[in-house]
Amino acid sequence: MRNRNIVIGAVAAVVVVIGWWLIFDPFGEDETVETTTTSGVSTTTVGETTTTAGETTTTAGETTTTTEASAMPDLGGRTITVGVENAYLPFNYILAGETEGQGWDYDAWRDICERLNCVPEFVEAAWPAVIDQVAQGEFDTAADGISITDDRKEIVAFSDPYMVVEQKFIKQLGDDRYATADDVINSDAIVATQVGTTNFELATELVGEDRIQAFDQFGLAIQALISGDVDVVIIDDAAGLGYIGENAEAIETIEDPLQSDPLGFIYPLDSDLVEPVNVAIQTMKDDGTMDELGLKWFGPDFTVTYEDLDG
Repeated sequence: MRNRNIVIGAVAAVVVVIGWWLIFDPFGEDETVETTTTSGVSTTTVGETTTTAGETTTTAGETTTTTEASAMPDLGGRTITVGVENAYLPFNYILAGETEGQGWDYDAWRDICERLNCVPEFVEAAWPAVIDQVAQGEFDTAADGISITDDRKEIVAFSDPYMVVEQKFIKQLGDDRYATADDVINSDAIVATQVGTTNFELATELVGEDRIQAFDQFGLAIQALISGDVDVVIIDDAAGLGYIGENAEAIETIEDPLQSDPLGFIYPLDSDLVEPVNVAIQTMKDDGTMDELGLKWFGPDFTVTYEDLDG
């Protein structure tokens, strides 16, 4: 789910939002997860996070306190550096001619810090280098629609999932060679995707590297599909809806889901932010904030396209 400095895609203005209250429930490793697809964005039903008033936790030299009055961790006004790509609708972006970032990530982290008594400092970072930068402690966290994977867990810590997306194929509009995902997999179709993504990893498993054409940006992969240089693109549904919304006369989704990916914030392995932020995520779900963010950034009223960004 990646793209940067692209003027092709858009987040579709016609997302049917069903059951947004399910989207952001985090789940533990031993809990059952239910996934429901809602017109391009999958939601998950998951477990609960509890906090204990009066608890103090110290990790890597930092102290986090849960007060009796609020039952919320207090980060003491700390500044939290948040890596964002600023070119990934609707999670984070900067409109052409403007300097301030916007998007789901910005709103979510501002709300998180309001609850935890911290100050978010958003820092632009490239994909996928931002993962290594967080691992090395250059940023406190990153928010960029990052899929939770076992390989990534070896170098970074993850928050509880705040969203689940599905990977799907996109094809040229009306291409009757590929009615289903199996039609693509069992053919000699050339599959385009972006390097350094779970989409690339899944494509390798499904069709092998010989049939993959990888691009630095998803927008280039979509261009290659439209021009006929590749047969399909594999992409997360949330990002794919944007490109289809901008190129509805040229491309369409093959609706068969290929894989569900939970998304989470990342941190250095020794970070003391994981548990406090998980508490904040849970309370945002409990009080309806996550519902509101979902409707605002993934609903039909969001009409920003990549053409609205600097190229």
